[in-house]
Amino acid sequence: MDYSAARRAMIDNQLRPEAVTDQAVLAAMGKVPREDYVPEGAGASAYVDRPVGMGGGGAMMPPAALGRLLSEVAPRPGERALVVGAASGYCAAVLEAIGLDVTSIDGLDLTAGDGATFDLVLIDGAVEHFPQPLVDRLAQGGRLGAALRQSGVTRLVIGHAAGGRLGVRTIVDADVPALPIFTLPQAFAF
Repeated sequence: MDYSAARRAMIDNQLRPEAVTDQAVLAAMGKVPREDYVPEGAGASAYVDRPVGMGGGGAMMPPAALGRLLSEVAPRPGERALVVGAASGYCAAVLEAIGLDVTSIDGLDLTAGDGATFDLVLIDGAVEHFPQPLVDRLAQGGRLGAALRQSGVTRLVIGHAAGGRLGVRTIVDADVPALPIFTLPQAFAF
């Protein structure tokens, strides 16, 4: 398979039509080889615009969803970023290609990065809530990018930190796999 042609097709046929306009995001996603971040033997599925299972319940976010999320959260070179739920490592690699200083954690070990705050927190998967300790890791004015699942619908959202609180803006519906570590306990309902 010609992976460089697949990356170009991903940019032209998946990212641009989904309003991914940030040139740094497009350049990084065109440069970082997704096929290096999928399980062995799954290289052909790396550029399909669907989640790619990573084993152990994790999944790689579809290219268009990740591209749109990154374009909206506007990462800038030199910023500090925390990637949470980094099952594949691809999100972190894209942010590093843009020029960010990236710390990745696979679970919710929020002690990563020596307790420092981050300009950007990217959650690599769908969540049902944002734990306060995670919000507390955002620097004043910091941004959070995630897929938020509510009432069975998943939407890309961008959060902005102000005074220890998180204001959230909805972007678009998206097919993003859930991160089990962010699942709320089931409550009794009729």
